[in-house]
Formats: sequence, C-alpha cells, structure tokens
Amino acid sequence: MLRIESIVAPDVSAALAAGAPVVALESSLITHGFPRPENLEIALQLEAAVRAGGALPATVGIVSGKVRIGLDEAALQILANGAGVEKCSVRDIGYVCATGGSGGTTVAATARLAASAGIAVLATGGIGGVHRGDASYLDISADLIELGRTRIAVVAAGAKALLDLPATLEALETQGVPVIGYRCGEFPAFYTAESGLQLKHRVDDLSRLARVVATHLALEAGGMLVCNPPPRAFALTRAEVEDYVRAALDEANKAGVTGSAVTPFVLQALGRRSGGRTGAVNRALVIANAELGAALAVAMGVLQ
Repeated sequence: MLRIESIVAPDVSAALAAGAPVVALESSLITHGFPRPENLEIALQLEAAVRAGGALPATVGIVSGKVRIGLDEAALQILANGAGVEKCSVRDIGYVCATGGSGGTTVAATARLAASAGIAVLATGGIGGVHRGDASYLDISADLIELGRTRIAVVAAGAKALLDLPATLEALETQGVPVIGYRCGEFPAFYTAESGLQLKHRVDDLSRLARVVATHLALEAGGMLVCNPPPRAFALTRAEVEDYVRAALDEANKAGVTGSAVTPFVLQALGRRSGGRTGAVNRALVIANAELGAALAVAMGVLQ
C-alpha cells in the first residue's frame, strides 16, 4: 500500500525522542495568511518566539510532495514565495503529495500531521468555525472536526469574528472539544477579546493549564482549544469589529463572492476598512500565541 512520505526534521525527531518541548506551527499563515514579504518575516518571528520560550518550533507544511514536520529556511522560502502553493486542509494532503505539489497546511491539516509525529501543542492565530448564513447550508471548518478527533492542544485567539461564534462554540461542544480560557472568561473573537460568549472553564495559572491539557490529552478523546485573547495594546473593540465585519460581508455578497473565497475576501476588506489595524492585531496575536504555546509545552514537560 502507498504511504504518504513524512519527513521529520532531525532536531524535531531528537527533541520528541528526548521528551523535550516541541510546538507545531501551521504554514497556511505563511502561504495565505500574510502578504509577501511579510509572510516569511512572520514565519521566522514565530519560530524565534517559540525558541525564546524554551521550546523547539516545528513548522508543518508540504514541500515538493513530501510532508515536512520542521522546516528549514529553504523550505520556508518555497512556501512563502513559490508559485502554485496550495492551501491544504486534511482533504487536500493526499492530492498535493501525490501530485508532487507544495502547500501550506491549515489548523486541521497541521493538527493531523503534527499529532501523528507525537507533538502535543499547536500554536496558531485563530481557528476556523461555522460561517454566518442560512443554517440549512452547513459551512463548517474542518478545524472543528479535526479538533474532535486529534490528540493535540491548539493555542489560538478564539475564532475569527466573521464567523458565527455561538454556533462555532456549539459545534466544538458537539465534537467533545474543551474550550479553556487562559486568563480570560470570554471566548475571544480574534481581533477582540470580547464576544459576549462566556466560557465554562478558565485557568489563570500556567502550571494548572498544563495539568488540565495533559489530563485531557491522556484521555485520548480528541483535542482541545486553549484561548489566548489578543494583546490588549492591539485589540479592537467588539463594536468596531462587528461594524467592519458586517460591511465586509455585505461587500462580498454584492460582489458575488462565495465558498472558500469569502474568508480571504473579507479579511482583505477588513484590513482596508480598518486602515490596517486588523493586520496589526493579527501579527501581534500570532506571536503571543506562539509564546504561550512554548510556555505550555515547557510546563507540560515538567509534569512528565
């Protein structure tokens, strides 16, 4: 039977074998999340933030048909600047590998691949969720399904504000995914710490967070979401974000944008309407999440 070739970087393999802290980073942030040349700069900053926190970064991606767990700078360059690089969710991994392509992995795909290598913590910006709109058309991100089945803790600033956040939390509950607020009692809405949606569980102490995460993962009953609000100095207010989102969604509707094209269209519109402030929040929160991911991985290592 054919097998997908997965290459784990030597330093990542050695760290995992030694029980040292490793943090997975998704690469769709590089390929589709930030414009060039900022995308490569952000990728390097994320890895530097994880290292500064005492853990080893393992950026996950597909390069020339091979799954790579831990990317060197040459591979990061390919994903950041190469032509025809795809955005890969779980459904796309087989196709991209079989055709020799390259792709940036989403939260769902990164979680699947990182967990298969034994990595327990993934840091990202925000997860996907349930899209706004007619409830009869279930536009639900694969991130939610994957969190329900894959043994990994995802550190994120909640879900993007353009989504149906109450429905997203309901979907996570249906999948059996615990949502833990780290020093926050509300579900963050990516650009803002405010959503009006109270979380059932909050943890303010890092060592306690590590124990909660490790205990849940020991159940082998799927993953969990650790919510880290965007840094206060950069966060926008709930009211202004909602105004931007409604206007951007209306703009997308009038332009006839549908399906997977909606999110990138809306994010670009949000940046324009906010005068670039949403981009500044995005940059700040992904770095903050990488820092927390490293601290969590280190704290979990102490429990072993």
